[in-house]
Amino acid sequence: MSGPDPFCQTRTTRPTRPIRRGAALTTLALAGVLVASGAGGAVSDGRGGDGPEAARSGGAAGDTALAAREAAAEALVDGKSPVEAAERAVSRSGDRWGVVYTPGEYQEFEEALDGRYTGVGVWAARGKDGGVTVTRVRDGSPADEAGLRAGDRVLTVDGRSTEGLPVTEVLARLRGATPGEEPQNAGSTVRIGLERDGRRWSETLRRALLPTDSVTVRRTAGGATLIKVSAFTKGAGDQIRAAASEAPDDGILLDLRGNSGGLVTEAVDAASAFLDGGLVATYDLRGEQRALHAERGRSTSGPLVVLVDSGTMSAAELVTGALQDRGRAVVVGSRTFGKGAVQMPTELPGGSVAELTVGHYRTPSGRGVDGEGIMPDLVAGPNAEERAERVLTGLGGPS
Repeated sequence: MSGPDPFCQTRTTRPTRPIRRGAALTTLALAGVLVASGAGGAVSDGRGGDGPEAARSGGAAGDTALAAREAAAEALVDGKSPVEAAERAVSRSGDRWGVVYTPGEYQEFEEALDGRYTGVGVWAARGKDGGVTVTRVRDGSPADEAGLRAGDRVLTVDGRSTEGLPVTEVLARLRGATPGEEPQNAGSTVRIGLERDGRRWSETLRRALLPTDSVTVRRTAGGATLIKVSAFTKGAGDQIRAAASEAPDDGILLDLRGNSGGLVTEAVDAASAFLDGGLVATYDLRGEQRALHAERGRSTSGPLVVLVDSGTMSAAELVTGALQDRGRAVVVGSRTFGKGAVQMPTELPGGSVAELTVGHYRTPSGRGVDGEGIMPDLVAGPNAEERAERVLTGLGGPS
């Protein structure tokens, strides 16, 4: 993983079977309903009222689910790939966000939504010498127990040289998410060739399920509290509320840049940290209109600025739209991605899972997000954080 969002390092695309699931966690799920998957990829937590079978009935999504199931079943009988057959069926349906996961990919994605990932616990980046260098080691992780530390150079992964490989691919291989292969489970091993101070050696590490750092908090140079949310994974809402309640009353920067989605329940919990009740979003599910509301009595009232960019997707757009429409925050940055589809999963013959669009969500004022995105109140580029701090000062924040 490189930085606080390990998901984005492993959502790679298979060269022989493209999967339109983007570069990161890209889902909203509520009671088994999938809402606004950022770049084609969403998942139910399996504990809601509408499970994987629910998408079989009703409208175009039901037709597409049936077509995908039939295609997968025929492929199994013919000894062909049921996943590829189902993908062709979904592609013909015109569902631009429809996606098919192998069983292993779906399991990996469920782990991500649970706020976990399979890996060895290292962050890495390209060093000045062009090599892949460890930048951080998670405490208590397999890498930590093996004695790896920041500054170590990663020379090989399972015998393959890292020279010339993108850092994202090196990290994916460490996690067992090698392009073109099924993801590896916790307990699998990886052999890493390392170099430190001229000494070369190798370590065999056993991958483990590790927690993600989807919410981080820091003080900016200007004295503001910055809450960075990389994904709305399980527990993120509580973490955001806790951080907001502990922050000084002089203002918060809520950084949703690069946030590609998560669970809708967590997104609503996050909105509840800043909205005292009221509408967060509406969505339609097979023609039936539904609404999401913030919880009362758990919000803060200090100045708030939200940072967004083109990587702000789905759940993050839902939160941004609610705070903007309700006049609770000033939004700074660039237009968001524009993904507001409601999706539901269907299990296919062979164990793969298809996720198909069954509706769309809207902001409190009725704005559609899908294909449009959210325009910030103040457009800012590389200096967005600096400009956001100035806006916060104008709202009564740090001075």
